[in-house]
Amino acid sequence: MAATATRSGRDERHPGGRKPGRRDWSAGAILQGVGITVGLIAMVAGFVLLAVQYRPYSVPTDSMAPTVAPGDTVLAHPVKPADIGRGDVVIFNDPLWEGSDLVKRVVAIGGDTVACCDSSGRITVNGHPITEPYLEKSGSGPQLGQDRFSVRVPQGRLFLLGDNRAVSQDSRVHLTLDDGTVAANQVVARVEGVAWPLGDARTIARTSAFDALPGQDATAHLPLAAEVWSVLGGAALVLFTAALGTFGGLVRRLRGRRG
Repeated sequence: MAATATRSGRDERHPGGRKPGRRDWSAGAILQGVGITVGLIAMVAGFVLLAVQYRPYSVPTDSMAPTVAPGDTVLAHPVKPADIGRGDVVIFNDPLWEGSDLVKRVVAIGGDTVACCDSSGRITVNGHPITEPYLEKSGSGPQLGQDRFSVRVPQGRLFLLGDNRAVSQDSRVHLTLDDGTVAANQVVARVEGVAWPLGDARTIARTSAFDALPGQDATAHLPLAAEVWSVLGGAALVLFTAALGTFGGLVRRLRGRRG
């Protein structure tokens, strides 16, 4: 008797009705794909922005403590001379000083008169005493007041001091060279954060110490924190989504074996 073939909704060669190579695009698989894609985009975009906008510099001394500690690697954004303001922490290189990259804080710009000090040990800019909350406490007050000076900063030049005034080799010790001033075009970048060591990684906020004065004060910083969080958050999302997908697949296989 001839065998007759019966038709059904299932492919007898492929139990379950699915052919090899076809993927079951469940809601979970779609969400996993979206999560990994979004995480990768955030991570790559943040990394590219950091690489394009910032340069790392190593700081060997404690002249900028506590803002920057010795051994820190800082992230600095290239800046034009016209964009430098009072209060900016900058990287510069003056061959008449040490001929190497140095990090200091701008306290006066072209046209300012900067002097030391009032009765409280504060520097004055154009006659206004400046309260500087970022200073190393042991380096302010009487120690700063020992070296009195008054300098009118020429146009296109800057007067720079370290935050650790007790030890910083800054404009005060170069007063015989252009009154301690540095050409603004010798500034290569503005410091906006600490990248290393990781335990001390942080942004360096714009200071408002000079905002009461007319003219160019500390400039607005780029969204460094947002870019870092984009990298870290994107990486975390990729890892979490991949791990969740792996865990879900393992659960499904265990259920299949029990069934």
